[in-house]
Amino acid sequence: MNTDQKMRQSTSASAYGGRAGTDAGDGDPPVRAKRFWSARRVPAGIVALAVFAVSGLLLYDVAAVRSGRPAMRWREWLADQLAARPLDDPWIMSGAALLAALGVWMVVLALTPGLRGLLPMRSPGAGAGAGAGAEKDVEDAEAGVAVRAGIDRASAGLVLRDRAMEVPGVRSARVDVGRRRIRARALAHFRDLDEVRADLDTALHEGIHQLGLARRPALSVRVRRSAKSKG
Repeated sequence: MNTDQKMRQSTSASAYGGRAGTDAGDGDPPVRAKRFWSARRVPAGIVALAVFAVSGLLLYDVAAVRSGRPAMRWREWLADQLAARPLDDPWIMSGAALLAALGVWMVVLALTPGLRGLLPMRSPGAGAGAGAGAEKDVEDAEAGVAVRAGIDRASAGLVLRDRAMEVPGVRSARVDVGRRRIRARALAHFRDLDEVRADLDTALHEGIHQLGLARRPALSVRVRRSAKSKG
């Protein structure tokens, strides 16, 4: 990157809540919120149907053999193959690796929450100074009502993008929301790049605070001059 390109680009990477001059909400301690667990109905349904089909087929074949009928050809072929092939046979090794991979995949699905695209939000009235909201949470807790909220990462990105477009000098913006970091990229067509970057950084920090996320992500902001404005 030459000197002229460096002058047309300004980059800022800062941790959310770590800047001076932010509002009081940015100083609130982070709230520990559990991630949402996926029901995973589709994988569970596929496994259940596969187990049901294989078990039913084997049970039917065993009952047929017990009643004097010959076994199915596929079961005879499978038994012959397993008896004739050694353990180091490529087909045996491939089948074992496939079954092991499927088992690991099922264990991972069982132990991980999933729903990576859904970010947990603070419960109403979380933190100090919540007032009536905190009283309502106490009432809900006493009544056994669990209050949980979340926001889709794509929706959060659209909200922050609209915030970025309100900053004077921003021609276009793109905001990618991750679980731990938010990356904003903007094109400026007038004003000094450092001024646009500072205003954009402030606007996005305020927007992140208003989203009410339980875990405050880090914010990375990059601003560069649009191609139409370089001339």
